[in-house]
Amino acid sequence: MDQTHALTVLSLSISAALAAGMAPTAWRRLTLSRAKHRSLTGHSRMAKRVAGWLPGYRLEEQAFFGADGADQTLQEQRRCALESLSRHFQTSVPKGAAMTQEAKQFLADLDFTGRYRVPFQFTEAIANAISTSSFVARTSGPIIEDVDGNTYLDVSGSYGVNVLGYDTYKSCIEQSVVQAGDLGPVLGAYHPVVLDNAKRVAQIAGLDQVSFHMSGTEAVMQAVRLARYHTGRRHLVRFCGAYHGWWEDVQPGPGNPLPPRETYTLQDMSDKSLEVLRTHRNIACVLVNPLQALHPNSAAPGDSTLVDSSRKAAYNRAAYTQWLQKLRQVCTERGIVLIFDEVFLGFRLAPGGAQQYFGVRADMVTYGKTLGGGFPVGVVCGKANLMRRYRPERPADICFARGTFNSHPYVMAAMKAFLDRLESPATQSLYEGLDQRWDGRCAALNARLQREGLPVRVANMSTVWTFLYERPSRFNWLFQFYLRKHGLWLSWVGSGRMIFSLDYTDSAFQAVADRIVAAAHEMQAAGWWSGPAMSNRDIKRRVFREMLGL
Repeated sequence: MDQTHALTVLSLSISAALAAGMAPTAWRRLTLSRAKHRSLTGHSRMAKRVAGWLPGYRLEEQAFFGADGADQTLQEQRRCALESLSRHFQTSVPKGAAMTQEAKQFLADLDFTGRYRVPFQFTEAIANAISTSSFVARTSGPIIEDVDGNTYLDVSGSYGVNVLGYDTYKSCIEQSVVQAGDLGPVLGAYHPVVLDNAKRVAQIAGLDQVSFHMSGTEAVMQAVRLARYHTGRRHLVRFCGAYHGWWEDVQPGPGNPLPPRETYTLQDMSDKSLEVLRTHRNIACVLVNPLQALHPNSAAPGDSTLVDSSRKAAYNRAAYTQWLQKLRQVCTERGIVLIFDEVFLGFRLAPGGAQQYFGVRADMVTYGKTLGGGFPVGVVCGKANLMRRYRPERPADICFARGTFNSHPYVMAAMKAFLDRLESPATQSLYEGLDQRWDGRCAALNARLQREGLPVRVANMSTVWTFLYERPSRFNWLFQFYLRKHGLWLSWVGSGRMIFSLDYTDSAFQAVADRIVAAAHEMQAAGWWSGPAMSNRDIKRRVFREMLGL
């Protein structure tokens, strides 16, 4: 064998060896890429780049009313309708609207939510035309009253806090002041109710230990931190569209100034995602927000992104249960910590939360919202080996986590009052036939909307609902203002989400249904669901051309 041939053989041998060594890594990267959702929501870095490129512009006058190519007659009809809507709010909420406008100068949160109620193209025109109120004074049952004395049926759910009805939480807060009043805001030491709460919450979660915090975001942060500490791994897996708080690792893409570093955002309910969990060695934990069962692989629906009628929701309890069972099995096999994030949904589906409802046990569970009895709270529950914050064999190796206001006496006393009510026969009866009751209400409302020729529908996961739109339109986001006009109080995400308390009676729900139908009729009569026939794809193309200035 001559020297040239020998070098060639050696080179090929080295290349083959390198390829063989790189093959597992390349395969893992390929499986990861295939498991990511194909849209921008599954590619956080690209989504962040696109958000940085997206040009701001606004539609005014003719461009506003004719955004879908409507003729002059229809544009004039819409103009008159918007003027009528504007007059309604000017006369009905003068005090609240004035307070809201003034508060935007000082409250950064209100400035943000006020601006992002509608797609950005329409923000300026709507801000000039419609002044709503963000200030409320009192509640009574499902009724909420604003500072101008107007009453509404509340379907905002107070971001998920209101599971049992506002009167229940007012009672919990009053009881907490009585029970913890003699102690006051003593921190570090524990009020006696803390021991009772810890035992009861651990029992509900079916886990060993608990840790109290002051927000759901903080609880999720601690759960992930502990999972990384005990597994010695860095990466976490979340699923496309899921929300787990606003901190950097679990909110990649738009909305976070930092790019994702140690987070994989994978497809929900996909075998490709399970393959990633089976083949990647550096995954510490998997975060699951059970609310995603309502809209898999889609972010929480808000009207600020409602540029067309492509919003979807498709809740399938059996399919999602099967998915969680597969996920549980793979996490067990690979030593990955399975975390159920029930900060939003906890105690809404069942007294034992999503674990009881779906029949799948997690290694750690986070709670928040309603568990504080009306006060802010976050709770981490986990197996004892995962909750420990130190290594006995390595005394300097600790996982420190504390908070000044953890286990605040008033919060803990309100939590005890909530847990007492949760266990009461009256509350337990609310869970009997829960799905059948709310699914029946949803079906009845959809049948009514169809009979009356209205192009709007509702979809639900128990008491969490969203509006869907059957006719492609650029103006669906306006529906939130007609719903407000007809006496429904929604959160700032508008028609994207309605959240009912479990104590909504048939008569109260019927009143909600009547108002939805009345609002839809007025929206339709105003011409917002009329105009040239367009598909959702046509609308997206039109918006893209607007961005390019064409």
